[in-house]
Amino acid sequence: MKGNRSLYVFSILAVGAAIFLRFAWPLVLRVTIDSIIGTKPIETSGWLQPLFTEIFNFMGGKTVLEKSLWMCSVILILLTLSRGIFLFFKGKWSATASESIAQKIRDKVYDHLQYLPFDYHVKAKTGDLIQRCTSDVETIRRFLSMQMVEVGRAFFMLFFALSFMLPMSVKMTLISLSLVPFIFAFAVIFFIKVKTAFKASDESEGRLSTVLQENLSGVRVVRAFARQKYEIDKFDEKNVEYRDLTYRLIRLLAWYWSVSDLLSLTQIIAVTVLGTYWAANGIITLGTLLAFTSYVGMLLWPVRQLGRVLTDMGKALVSIERIQEILDEPIEDLDDGIFKDKIDGEIEFENVSFHYDEGHPILEDVSFKVKKGQTVAILGPTGSGKSTLVSLLPRLYDNQSGSVKIDGIDVKKISKRTLRDNIGIVLQEPFLFSKTLKDNIGLATNSYEDDMVFKAAQIASVHDVIESFEDGYETAVGEKGVTLSGGQKQRVAIARTIINGNPILIFDDSLSAVDTETDAAIRKRLNKLDTEATTFIISHRLTTLAEADMILVLEHGKIVQQGTHLELVDQEGLYKRVWAIQNSLEEELALEEEGLLSKNEKNENRKIS
Repeated sequence: MKGNRSLYVFSILAVGAAIFLRFAWPLVLRVTIDSIIGTKPIETSGWLQPLFTEIFNFMGGKTVLEKSLWMCSVILILLTLSRGIFLFFKGKWSATASESIAQKIRDKVYDHLQYLPFDYHVKAKTGDLIQRCTSDVETIRRFLSMQMVEVGRAFFMLFFALSFMLPMSVKMTLISLSLVPFIFAFAVIFFIKVKTAFKASDESEGRLSTVLQENLSGVRVVRAFARQKYEIDKFDEKNVEYRDLTYRLIRLLAWYWSVSDLLSLTQIIAVTVLGTYWAANGIITLGTLLAFTSYVGMLLWPVRQLGRVLTDMGKALVSIERIQEILDEPIEDLDDGIFKDKIDGEIEFENVSFHYDEGHPILEDVSFKVKKGQTVAILGPTGSGKSTLVSLLPRLYDNQSGSVKIDGIDVKKISKRTLRDNIGIVLQEPFLFSKTLKDNIGLATNSYEDDMVFKAAQIASVHDVIESFEDGYETAVGEKGVTLSGGQKQRVAIARTIINGNPILIFDDSLSAVDTETDAAIRKRLNKLDTEATTFIISHRLTTLAEADMILVLEHGKIVQQGTHLELVDQEGLYKRVWAIQNSLEEELALEEEGLLSKNEKNENRKIS
């Protein structure tokens, strides 16, 4: 609430003024009936007695007012208008404060998410995070806007109720407040139960949001495999769970409102019946009866509303806990080491080991050296640790043992900001934003000229493709680049990475969706770059790897082979086997296209492969 506390103070004071004017309304009615139409002297509480007497005398006293009762109506109208003005400012100030706080929370959570470690986002569920940043923030905003001031209202209600009611009749006051403790106790019990029920409902909504987000993100996969029915059933399962948990919450609310209504109406009946009996027997005046029947209604409904305040408070506390879980996650310190203006690109892995979970090593005792400007190719089966190995360079993860050095300095001593400013990565699954192609390519740099974008696109062999679009570089791509083919997305991602001229480039299987000819053209242009970038290429296509200065073959997290293409094809091992298979398939395809390969020969070759 920092920066908005004064608005809440003014809002609560405005509520207090509005409540005072509302309580004054029945008092004016009582004075009119008992002291102007009737013959009773003015009787109010001690601190109100001089005020009412002064107003009474100022307006001409009993003689004048008795002949001009319309003046009492004017007072009632003025009281109502004044109360409306105070309620307007109460709403204005509380809304301004709550919207400001909600904006601050959203900014804080979003900013925090940007600096959480890579590993957190790998494990987190996107739909649940979205729900926390939207629905949970809205729950807090609604409580702060609508119910926060109600706490002040309850205090002022009780204070003014006792101030106005006790001087009129102690017995009637006790009767009017007799069931209030029971209503309050019931509200507290309800609050405990509803908090648990709301948390279950809120978490269920998060799971529902996750299913929806995954389905919409993977809509092309769903269509491609005709999995609509499966996805509908999965959504329906989460939807039914959410409905049942929410229905349980609604049942609790129904119990609260019905029981609190019964208690409130019982209180009103008691005041009306006993008040009428005492008025008929002269124990209290008719004006006092009318005042108390007004006051009991004014007092009970806000007390009853305390249940709604506690309900929304329970929801808000759950939402605050869910948001706090994000804020409690330690952020990544990007400036945790040496800041270097320039990195040359000499790299050394020395006995590096890494694991995500204890007892399940991903990399074991990996060692190799790379000189500035060299190209390193990495081959290995799925799960062998290829992507993990290159992820250690920009410190998306930190190795548990051994050392990864750049320019002779352990990367753990170099700030993450320096590393990520100097290392360009084209990820295995390229992600494009819902922006123009030019904006997507220029995303990696703070400022860019059109010529820089065009040059990067030409190197990535995507310039001619973009120029063929109706809007060229101003073409807006769909969410995640859905309007582009897989190869086009990869080439745009490559252009986005090389636009900065980073001294270290990583291509994590990022040429898999382009044809062999385009692959060769991109590699040829990359080799002609003036930056002499140290380049890592992960690929299963050996024609992509063959021209590298060094090839690393990984199996089960270990380097089992290391050397150039010519050296490795002469060694027994995975590289030679894969080379033989790919060559055989390419020769088979060429012969098949020329019609020189029979069906039996083709099957025999595949058996050998």
